Amino acid sequence: MLVLRFPEDFLFGFSESGFQFEMGFRGSEDPNSDWWVWVHDFENIISGVVSGDLPEDGVGYWDLYPHDHELAVKLGMNCARIGIEWSRVFPKPTYNVRVDFERDDAGNIVSIDVDYKALEELDRIANKGALERYLSILSDWRGRGGRVIINLNHFTLPIWLHDPIAVRREGPGKAPSGWLSSLAVVEFAKYATYIAWKLDDLVDYYSTLNEPTIVYVAGYLNAKSGFPPGYINFDFAREAAKNLAEAHARAYEAIKKISTKPVGLINATMAIEPISLEHGELAETANSVINYPVLDAVSTGKSMVFGERRDLANKLDWVGVNYYSRIIVQPANLPLGFRIVEGYGFNCNTIVSLAGRRCSDFGWEVYPEGLYKVLLDVWRRYNLEIIVTENGIADKEDIIRPKYIASHMAMTAKALKDGVKVRGYLHWALTDNYEWAQGFKMMFGLARVDYETKRRKLRPSSLIFKEIAESKEIPEELGEA
Repeated sequence: MLVLRFPEDFLFGFSESGFQFEMGFRGSEDPNSDWWVWVHDFENIISGVVSGDLPEDGVGYWDLYPHDHELAVKLGMNCARIGIEWSRVFPKPTYNVRVDFERDDAGNIVSIDVDYKALEELDRIANKGALERYLSILSDWRGRGGRVIINLNHFTLPIWLHDPIAVRREGPGKAPSGWLSSLAVVEFAKYATYIAWKLDDLVDYYSTLNEPTIVYVAGYLNAKSGFPPGYINFDFAREAAKNLAEAHARAYEAIKKISTKPVGLINATMAIEPISLEHGELAETANSVINYPVLDAVSTGKSMVFGERRDLANKLDWVGVNYYSRIIVQPANLPLGFRIVEGYGFNCNTIVSLAGRRCSDFGWEVYPEGLYKVLLDVWRRYNLEIIVTENGIADKEDIIRPKYIASHMAMTAKALKDGVKVRGYLHWALTDNYEWAQGFKMMFGLARVDYETKRRKLRPSSLIFKEIAESKEIPEELGEA
């Protein structure tokens, strides 16, 4: 039996986001974000756009972080990806804090200078209570010997920057429109610089954005996603994509003026495969359009979605890979030349896929070899350090998760063996959480959460994670589906 081994300094850990994990006790609410307004909207609830579950009834990480960190250490974890909520740190607008920025002839923002005077002004209006709590959370984890990845934005925006209900009712031109406005690029650079200025001593890696492709696809192209603002328009999706790439690049530059730490971006990365081998070129086109528009832009300066922007190039030190399943494509008489085939990957919504593979409670096909393919693909495209920043499964009964964890960790180790510079594997998630429009229905945690008492109870699959993390080895055969 061939055993695959992880390096001694390999990062095993968990990922979390503020909105999905923080709330749960009185006083921990964050009513100043677009997602708070979105999931509380009566029309959204009665029409089934969102679940009706409310984040203030959540797992309570804001208060219980010492307990969760202790749990993580017991499972052999030495790294945490921790989200900072922009709306907590700046619940009120930062528009009046003036910074110099430059536009090109097309109106794109190509440089932003957040100077010390601006940082002092931001400090005067920041929510110091929220900042102190984040300092405590990071310090507690660092005090246990853990490495820290800070993620600056995980879908949510301050309500003063994006009011999705107003956008839906009045249109983007008459309401705070989030990533449809170039103002978001400037404000994000201010926020990112401020966080680096305040928290850098406690940070090992920065991520600017989590899954920017999901933000513009789910928000502007997929009416069934339940994501704000639910305003379907292809041109809006393209504009949001451009502004997200721009926001990353300008934040990268700003952070680098303060910090020497690596700055990256976390990408939703799916294994994209053709329905038959003769359509391999079609799958590569789909790959560039679906997986890599923003990463390509901030690495090479070129993107299939919004063309060439040299000011965006070389703004990436590492890549976060979030991987859950695959997509199958086939030729179609559509503008991009392909369509996604139902019954495989993310498009199952059944217990078993058309390929005979088990599916999660979300209806996502279990496809571990896709993680290996994705890691090789990202390495070949960018030649940058990679961290698997999310991988997990919605499995309430914990029936599929044990094999899921083992097979995906084995695929990570296989990629390492084959020369891919994978630095770490972070599980989504340590505990159950608030899964956006799905609410509490989808359970990803290594620990089950009783939402009434907030008690955590480890699921049996957590012992699989612990064994692999502590031994730093795994039989290669476990990578098989």
